[in-house]
Amino acid sequence: MVGVDADPTKRMALAWAVDEAARRGSPLRLVHAQGVPTGGYRSREVRPSWEEWNQALHTEGERVLGEAVAFAESRRPGVAVSALLAEGDPAWVLREQAADAGAVVLGSWHLSAAQELFTSASVALPVIAHAPCPVIVVPEPEHVTQRPPYLVVGVDGSAHSAAAVDFAFEEAALCGAALRAVYVWHPPLLGTLDEHAALGECRRVLSETVAGRTATHPEVELHHEVVSGHPVEVLTEASAHAVGLVVGTRGRGGFAGMLLGSVSQGVLHHARCPVLTVPRPGHVD
Repeated sequence: MVGVDADPTKRMALAWAVDEAARRGSPLRLVHAQGVPTGGYRSREVRPSWEEWNQALHTEGERVLGEAVAFAESRRPGVAVSALLAEGDPAWVLREQAADAGAVVLGSWHLSAAQELFTSASVALPVIAHAPCPVIVVPEPEHVTQRPPYLVVGVDGSAHSAAAVDFAFEEAALCGAALRAVYVWHPPLLGTLDEHAALGECRRVLSETVAGRTATHPEVELHHEVVSGHPVEVLTEASAHAVGLVVGTRGRGGFAGMLLGSVSQGVLHHARCPVLTVPRPGHVD
């Protein structure tokens, strides 16, 4: 499922979604949600009736969806495309529709932190927080990827991280990309620590987390990395020219105390590649 923007120049999320549907052999549902209408009238003008206003919104919504369907069908003629025009807050509509989706794809325009948290402009965070399936946030404009292609996945030893690794291997196999599994060790601010022992434990957890996945996806070239630093900064830098960055939501362990509000939200703010967020299997919020 992909959320369709009213602006026809913003097509990166739609393009990514239809390409992904083609890779997976899955149908694609396009969803355009109409929120509360906003006025564009001068104070002395007579406002149209609610019925006329609502009809105008529906007409515009149908036009937006029609153009999006035409774009998707021309890009990947073999993908079965359907469309849904819904009324209501976009975040609520997409959360409801996500219940039956294999994945949700959304666009992003790198809003400021204040805009992302406190205005109605953002739908990504509430959808990610509640969707039972992976949510992929695709930025505008398109970023420059490196050849040969690669994905990055953040590992922290948690169940959420393991689910992200599973999804990352699957996605890398579908995209014909290599996979960089990155464990970020954040040195403590206070106290002493045997850094050598700590890094050794990080490597052990990383190896155990990815163990067995290479047998399932032998075609995926895997690289292990343990890096010191802040998780958001390290993952953002590692994914600068990646096909995508895969992270689990509500992770713990190596990202101690850093839930959706920091690591996942942080990379959404800063990463320039698509961010693929993966919930723990069976997790419904």
